[in-house]
Amino acid sequence: MKVTVENKKGLNKDLKVFIDKETMNSYMDKKYEEIKSSVNLKGFRPGKVPKEILKRQFGKAVFGEVLDKVLKETTTKALEENKIKPAGQPKLDLKTYGEDKDLEYVLSVTELPKVEIKSLEHIKFDEYTVKIDDKEADNRIKEIAKNQPNFKEVSDDTKAKKGDLVSLDYRATVDGKDFKGSEGKNTQLTLGKDLFLKGFDDQLIGVKKDDEKIIEATLPENFPEKELVNKKAKFNCKILSVKQREEVKIDDDFAKNLGAKDLKDLKILISKQINDEYKNSLDQLSKNQILKEIEKIKVDEVPENLVEEEVKVLSQGMSEEEAKKNKKNFEVKAKTRIKTGLILNEFGEKNQIKVTEQEVQAEVQKQLRMMPGQEKMVMDFYQKNPSALASLRGTVYEDKILNLIKEKGKANKKEVSKEEAEKVLKEAHKQDYDHNHDHSHEEEKKDTKNKTPTSSTKEKKPATKKAKSKPVAKKTKKVSKK
Repeated sequence: MKVTVENKKGLNKDLKVFIDKETMNSYMDKKYEEIKSSVNLKGFRPGKVPKEILKRQFGKAVFGEVLDKVLKETTTKALEENKIKPAGQPKLDLKTYGEDKDLEYVLSVTELPKVEIKSLEHIKFDEYTVKIDDKEADNRIKEIAKNQPNFKEVSDDTKAKKGDLVSLDYRATVDGKDFKGSEGKNTQLTLGKDLFLKGFDDQLIGVKKDDEKIIEATLPENFPEKELVNKKAKFNCKILSVKQREEVKIDDDFAKNLGAKDLKDLKILISKQINDEYKNSLDQLSKNQILKEIEKIKVDEVPENLVEEEVKVLSQGMSEEEAKKNKKNFEVKAKTRIKTGLILNEFGEKNQIKVTEQEVQAEVQKQLRMMPGQEKMVMDFYQKNPSALASLRGTVYEDKILNLIKEKGKANKKEVSKEEAEKVLKEAHKQDYDHNHDHSHEEEKKDTKNKTPTSSTKEKKPATKKAKSKPVAKKTKKVSKK
């Protein structure tokens, strides 16, 4: 195989590839030997069919298979030998080919630009730790205790009031007749929440243990027996008990019920939980700072074919007119995203960062935990959408790269209080809003100058991992994991 590089224009190159006919014939002979043993032709024993007969019978099909195999092997080898990483699918133009002929073709390729990553090892960013005051943990524990149901039975003559827990048996009728679901045993109602039937709770205020009371209530729109919807039902109730809410005592037993060793251990766990809530958000800010620094790294040229593909992604869902109006803005965004993706990819490859199947599945499980009750729907989504799973893999890959950059970079460590953390996050939100607002206003001024009516457009962005925290992550082109 002979390869010559021609027509160099920036990142675009033409590789002329030549394979002599002797080499092509050797591929053909090898293929004929492969099929000889499996061919059954009348008059010939298996494995004894002459090559000339095989050529007449299967020549075109064999050549097609051989050509496909040779093109795949030689294009890969030509790119590797010339150290070319293609940006997108190369184009192939056959010049000479055929049985008992030389093979010559031209491979037109746009290569990925060389990017500088050494400066990533000295990148600067803020790294926050949140110091949680003991009072914060105490307040959180009090909130938990307040929401823990704790009721104590009162004396028989104590009347039920709002907030009490009343247990009762009932039997209901509509127009004097029983209906499906008309009986209830040991039904418990916290008076005032109105969770059973509208107005039912209010009629229980003042009842005592062992009282019997008839309560009237209208059956709701969503009642299973449709013919009874909006009908008035009579509930013959027998009061079993009245319990009043008792303040939960915050002690070691309370802590043990929540899975801690004791109250001291619970405070440590709660402090860590609060810290983690803020740390996730602040870590995202650190990563955003790194991404902004990466954007400053110069890349001489960005492949136009990748820019065109990214612009298509950015303009998805828009009308042709809207897409045309926003094209220049999208091209700038596309180049920034692609440049960032190229730099992250290069850093990932140089540091041999890999994503395992276990890491992808761990990310899926994390999303399942964030959507309780919808686990099956989430699993079905990923099973039916391989591209969504690939995007998730890209997210994990990017996170691993950014975490390694953080390890190698120069962190400006800051310990902040909960209030200071909230202030930092609020300011980050404001900056993000101002940046987007100013950019939109600038585009509006350009449109006015050009006498083009503006319209509100919603940018459709590639799927990214949603942070548990509130800050909006800076969107970048997802790096691919090959």
